[in-house]
Amino acid sequence: MGCNNNEEQADAYGNFEAIEVIVSAEAQGRIMAFAPREGEVLQQGSVIVIVDSTQLHLKKQQLQSGVVSLKSKISTLDAQVRASRVQLENLQREHKRIDKLFEGGAATPKQQDDIKGQIALLEAQIVAAESQKASVFAERSTLKIQIQQVEDQIWKCTVRSPLDGVMLAKYKEEGEVVVPGLSLCKLANLDHLILRAYVSGEQLSEVKTGQSVRVRFDVPGGMEETTGEVSWVSPRAEFTPKIIQTREERVNLVYAIKVVVPNDGSLKIGMPGEVVF
Repeated sequence: MGCNNNEEQADAYGNFEAIEVIVSAEAQGRIMAFAPREGEVLQQGSVIVIVDSTQLHLKKQQLQSGVVSLKSKISTLDAQVRASRVQLENLQREHKRIDKLFEGGAATPKQQDDIKGQIALLEAQIVAAESQKASVFAERSTLKIQIQQVEDQIWKCTVRSPLDGVMLAKYKEEGEVVVPGLSLCKLANLDHLILRAYVSGEQLSEVKTGQSVRVRFDVPGGMEETTGEVSWVSPRAEFTPKIIQTREERVNLVYAIKVVVPNDGSLKIGMPGEVVF
């Protein structure tokens, strides 16, 4: 930024504002910790608020116990299936032996029917056990999904800063109860400020998005100048805001523009600024 003390007429006037972010709660419960203070600089990802998650942790433990129980049930079914398959193999060998005896006249048709019935019963028991095991697997998968849902809810109990910035305002304090969607605080990144200025219809053709412009603001002993970039031009006209012009000029229709200006700390929210095209 450089000093500029000349009397060159500005093309647009306005005030600096920040790009503000409202941080809201995603979980329900009592605020256990809300350490940052208004005006404190925060890093992206740093913890802002911790909401009580005791009940969620207990629910997770309950679901995990259910998974362990189902795992034990699956092991039992696996053992039953293995035992049944061993019995089935023995019966199939016995079946072959009876068939040979029957061919030699040493076994009766009833013996053949009996062994076939036992084989069919064991096969049905194995199918039933496998089906039951598949059902238990599905139930375990459902519990694991529920655990993931609870873990996501636990994660959301810790509110983190979505950006590098300054806490402008706190809306809640420790001990208060919050619900999802409730505003907790307001943050802003002050590395860049927005100069919201206004141009007349005659000047509108001189302004375009992405254009580099000169920006001036008051400092002790004169004015300081820097550069900015036009990021937005309003498609609709409006009456000049009261804070910008005299009563006579406020009846004029103007177009709002936004100029992104790098900030080294000299610019403050609410400061007046000028734009020179």
